[in-house]
Amino acid sequence: MAQQLDPAKMNQELAVLDGWTVEEDKLTKQFSFGNFREAFSFMVRVAFEAEELGHHPEFFNVYKDVRIQLATHDAGGKITSKDIDLAKRIDAI
Repeated sequence: MAQQLDPAKMNQELAVLDGWTVEEDKLTKQFSFGNFREAFSFMVRVAFEAEELGHHPEFFNVYKDVRIQLATHDAGGKITSKDIDLAKRIDAI
C-alpha cells in the first residue's frame, strides 16, 4: 500500500512542481488551452502517461479548460509519490 507524503516532503515537491496546489487532499492543477480540441488532445496524452504508470487522474473538462486532481486510492485518497510522479509527467507534456 502506498504511503501518504509527510508535510515536509509535500512542501519540497510542491516547490518544484509548476502551478500545482493541494486542495481537499488532492494535488490539483488547472490548464487552459486555445480550444476544445487542444484540451481534449492534452487529456488523451495524459491518459497514456497515466496508464503507463497504472495511476489515473480525475479529469474535469469544460470547453478549453482542464482541471486535473491526483490522489492515491490505496492510500486513503491522500497524496503519495505516485501522484508526484504523474504530475511531473503531466508537466512534461
